[in-house]
Amino acid sequence: MAHINLLPWRIERRKQREREFFMQLGAAFVAAVLVVLLWSFWMDSRISTQNDRNTYLQGEIKQLDERIAKIKDLEKVRESLLARKQIIEQLQANRSQMVHLFDELVKTIPASARLNGLKQSGDSMSLDGVAQSNASVAEYMRNIEASPWMGHADLRKTENTHGDSRLPYSFGLDVALSRPKSEEDSDGTDDGHGPAAASTSAAHPAAASVTQPTQPAPATTAATMAKPATPAAPAAPAANGGAK
Repeated sequence: MAHINLLPWRIERRKQREREFFMQLGAAFVAAVLVVLLWSFWMDSRISTQNDRNTYLQGEIKQLDERIAKIKDLEKVRESLLARKQIIEQLQANRSQMVHLFDELVKTIPASARLNGLKQSGDSMSLDGVAQSNASVAEYMRNIEASPWMGHADLRKTENTHGDSRLPYSFGLDVALSRPKSEEDSDGTDDGHGPAAASTSAAHPAAASVTQPTQPAPATTAATMAKPATPAAPAAPAANGGAK
């Protein structure tokens, strides 16, 4: 038994183990390659799906952007219309103001002063002119403040320019415009069809009753014509020949 050689058997067994190892290694490599391919296919499908989603979202975002742009345009149009509406309402409310202002300018300016220019900006107006003296400017300011269509007047400047021998003083005024309460109340009615007209009619019932025609007269006439004529009563005898 001591002379038995077991070396060839071990070599063959080692070779067989080496073959099994390489086979297992090849199988693991093939499995790894298959796993990598499957993983790459799966990731490609996910990427493609995500790209489709991104494309869809981009299309929806583009449509929303277009709608937002249209909404902004509509808001601009709305703001423009509101601005026009406000301007029209202001013009409607102040349609008679300019006529009254020119009338008041003629009434308030003294004979010793003359206007060279005026400028209105909202509820304020600036006046530039020349006057004979500072007393004329003060009188003009008092007349302005007493006017129902003009309020407080601020003296912006006054100086002796010696440009005109008759009117040597140059002045500038800043006037705050106002409206009388009666004019503001009259703006709430529509050309006499509002409460003011009703109160006027109620305040003058006699005038309304005078203008109404009397209708019963024709009916009375017709009834009188329909009645038969009644025989006339015998005439009374004369006072001197009543008894025979």
